[in-house]
Amino acid sequence: MSPPPSGPAVLRRCVALFVVAATAGAAQITLPDLIVRATRQSAARHQMPFTVTRLGAELRTAPAATLDGALRGVPGFSLFRRSDSFSANPTAQGVSLRGLGPSGASRSLVLLDGVPLNDPFGGWVAWSKVPRESLAGAELVRGGGATAWGNAALGGIVQLFTEAPDHARGRLAAAYGEFATHQAEFSLSQPAGASTWQLLGRDFATDGFPLVAPEDRGPIDRSAASEHRWLTGRWGRQLTPDLSVRITARTYREERSNGTPYQRNTTREEFVSVDLLGRRDRHFTWRALAYAQDQRFASTFSSVNAPRTAETPASDQFAVPATAVGATWTGAWNHDGKSLTSAGLDYRRVRGETRENFSFSAGDFTRQRRAGGTQELAGAFAQHERPLTDRLRATLGGRLDYWREQNGHRHETERVTGNVLRHETYAGRDGIEFSPGAGLVWTAAGWQARVAAQHSFRRPTLNELHRPFRVGNVITEANAALETEHATSAEFGLEYAHPNFTLGGVLFWNDLRDAVGNVTLFRGPGTFPIVGFVPAGGTGRQRLNLDRLRVQGIELSAKWRPATGLSVSADYLYSDATVRATALAPGLVGQRLAQVPRHSTALGAEWHAGRLTFAPRLRLIGRQFEDDENQLVLGAAVIADLGVSYRLHPGGEVFVTAENLGDTRLETGRSPDGLVNTGTPRLVLGGFRATW
Repeated sequence: MSPPPSGPAVLRRCVALFVVAATAGAAQITLPDLIVRATRQSAARHQMPFTVTRLGAELRTAPAATLDGALRGVPGFSLFRRSDSFSANPTAQGVSLRGLGPSGASRSLVLLDGVPLNDPFGGWVAWSKVPRESLAGAELVRGGGATAWGNAALGGIVQLFTEAPDHARGRLAAAYGEFATHQAEFSLSQPAGASTWQLLGRDFATDGFPLVAPEDRGPIDRSAASEHRWLTGRWGRQLTPDLSVRITARTYREERSNGTPYQRNTTREEFVSVDLLGRRDRHFTWRALAYAQDQRFASTFSSVNAPRTAETPASDQFAVPATAVGATWTGAWNHDGKSLTSAGLDYRRVRGETRENFSFSAGDFTRQRRAGGTQELAGAFAQHERPLTDRLRATLGGRLDYWREQNGHRHETERVTGNVLRHETYAGRDGIEFSPGAGLVWTAAGWQARVAAQHSFRRPTLNELHRPFRVGNVITEANAALETEHATSAEFGLEYAHPNFTLGGVLFWNDLRDAVGNVTLFRGPGTFPIVGFVPAGGTGRQRLNLDRLRVQGIELSAKWRPATGLSVSADYLYSDATVRATALAPGLVGQRLAQVPRHSTALGAEWHAGRLTFAPRLRLIGRQFEDDENQLVLGAAVIADLGVSYRLHPGGEVFVTAENLGDTRLETGRSPDGLVNTGTPRLVLGGFRATW
């Protein structure tokens, strides 16, 4: 396989896409005081048939060290293996909405300013790439969005928006705290005639904490330190009264150690996008976006002996080059001020390959593997919404996608002799997917009732298709024959809004077909087909399609403003996620999905007392299982967080955040031999923010 294109080559591709798109235009990109919804156009929240949660400035002030940690205040939002990006390996930073089969690959689409943030090769989400201080807002659309966005939006979408460079502005924030954690982030915007320049940057480092539970730690265990930094530059210009452009470029670096001396990973990325917004008249607006991403990832894994005194290298994933290029165009026609039609086209091409050494013997790796391929997706959608009566509004839409996979390969050789051990090339595959969606919204005298349904799909990532991996003594084989996942989703919501309080409830149901799962096939010790040798206490697994999963449950929410300056919120999620049918592993029928708790609750408050602000948060996470066979239990936990800030003057404040204030044990992993990993202990940070 020829190597992926270099960073400059990717940038040239993006410029070429921009030249094609620049025959049309764009208005200054801002986030209006509206939901930027699953149809890619703006609308008032009460017109949305799917459940939407919008977060704004509270993302900066939430008592959490990371952005994904702040988003966990929404019970419908969860992270794979319970750990956030403060300590989690990047490959485990997947996101799940309402427990729809969480995995490192994610079954929800995460977007930063309209560009997929999901990793091109593996589907996980690098949360540390996202600005936090200059983030204008986030919108979580649970159970919807596939009609407009297509692939990977089975569980919904998470949209993140950075502040637009529309006038002179500056932000600076810095913090220091436990585990020698220090971070700084800035944003500077400056108009220059008809143009505006913006520069954003972040620097973060921590010594981290040990990942293994205290009773299981040995001399080999180390703290999981990490550091990352990025720099983003933007240029925007109003080309005409009805046309503007914004160009964004980002460079990103991250390094992590993952709990032992040998286990580490690094990520390097270069990114560029061109965004155009245009308006023909007050009845028609459109947006064109083109982007390119060039990324390199490397990671090492090891096997640790029972007394945890020594480790043996298991694999050296020394390079994972991946590129992604894409373009979208979306138009919206406002017919009479009440009815709206939106339609669009999009294209994304991903190319990636894992290059790794494995099979460690006599002090060195004896074998090398190269595996990967390309994926392309092209889609078109149309959606129309209109009032049926003064109180009833309907939405109906459909999307057609064509996907194609080529150049799939797996090549393994002896490192010393060059002998070929495995040389497989996979025939190209393609398919067509239809994703319809519909909804009704009824409003009257403070009440709102919603009903919505959609059909969605997800192609397995290149990582799932082509890369086997080993974590400790758990060996998982890839599967290039994985089928497309499909989900049929429906929900019914009821909400009552009063000036001082809001009450809401949602019943949801998901039928997930051909879900990709890591299925346990063998237990060591022994040599087995498909997975090879499995040591004592280990398991052999393979990625397989499970015929049918069912995820259903209820969301409850309440917000109350009992007094001026005081607000209280409570949210609860019940998610019943079970395997309903699978011919390949009939023993799993009736088992709960791994990594999905039945019960999740979040209680929060915000109290402004003069210049002081208190923001306590309580999270209750129910018991869940680590594995597909429901043998490895992760215990329930109650986590208390607290944020306190003091306003010095308009635009300035000092703050303290305490995450896991009670130092509660949060179990994040349990291996077949009983080893337990734990999440973030008490973490206190203090710092300041300034805006001018």
